[in-house]
Amino acid sequence: MEKQNWTMLNEFILMGITHRRDLQFPLFGLFLIIYLISVVGNLGMIILTKVDSRLQTPMYFFLKHLAFTDLGYSTAVGPKMLVNLLWIKIQSLNCFCAVQLAFFLVFIISELFILSAMSYDRYVAICNPLLYPVIMSQRVCNILVAVPYLYSTFVSLLVTIKIFSSFFCGYNVISHFYCDSLPLLSLLCSNTHEIELIILILAGFNLIFSLLIVLVSYLLILVAIIRMNSAEGRHKAFSTCGSHLTVATVFYGTLIFMYVQPESSHSFDTDKVASIFYTLIIPMLNPLIYSLRNKDVKYAR
Repeated sequence: MEKQNWTMLNEFILMGITHRRDLQFPLFGLFLIIYLISVVGNLGMIILTKVDSRLQTPMYFFLKHLAFTDLGYSTAVGPKMLVNLLWIKIQSLNCFCAVQLAFFLVFIISELFILSAMSYDRYVAICNPLLYPVIMSQRVCNILVAVPYLYSTFVSLLVTIKIFSSFFCGYNVISHFYCDSLPLLSLLCSNTHEIELIILILAGFNLIFSLLIVLVSYLLILVAIIRMNSAEGRHKAFSTCGSHLTVATVFYGTLIFMYVQPESSHSFDTDKVASIFYTLIIPMLNPLIYSLRNKDVKYAR
């Protein structure tokens, strides 16, 4: 394609979740309820962990930031998706699309590493309980959340700038319900090899490195639990990390399903289903899991 036929589009058309009008209003009602529960649950968790004196510990400090990232990426996607359900197609300005992608990447990448920090926190609490207050000091906790935020901001800006500084073809229809990197790459006229390589390397590093921290932490926790002589001690150890293990399993399981599936079975429809799950369902489930499984949160006032 000749360079003079390339253009920087001013707007994109998001195709949304479904083309069927008879499904749009029922789905709008369902996802509106899910999003509102997510907002109330995560905001409530943030407020609760700040005002309740019993929740001023490293575990709840990380839980507060987990709720913040859940609220962040669900809000980056949710309201726009709900508006999309009221129409078959909706136009999205180039600048809004870039902002949505940037904020989504910041929060979703931050969540990966905050989950890793939470698994390390559980490892220290179970395997080194006497040194826990020293190892997990407030300074260390601040570093363990500040680094993911700074790193995710850098990655987000890098990917977003790389994509939106490239040339798009005249075709401006995004086969998704939000501006994600892969659907946007399919609209580029210019050579996408460099951008695809950057995204692949960064996504692989983020997923594998953060997951490795979680797996190693829980492997060491499992070894420590097996060595415990007391059944009560084993039960207490399991209950200490049960909520986080559930949340991490659901979150990483969804991402692995989405990004590691075979190319032959990969489709934007499959991506939509997985994206709905981790952008709306998981942020709703996380505060519920911690509220139902954790006595401190359940009885906090």
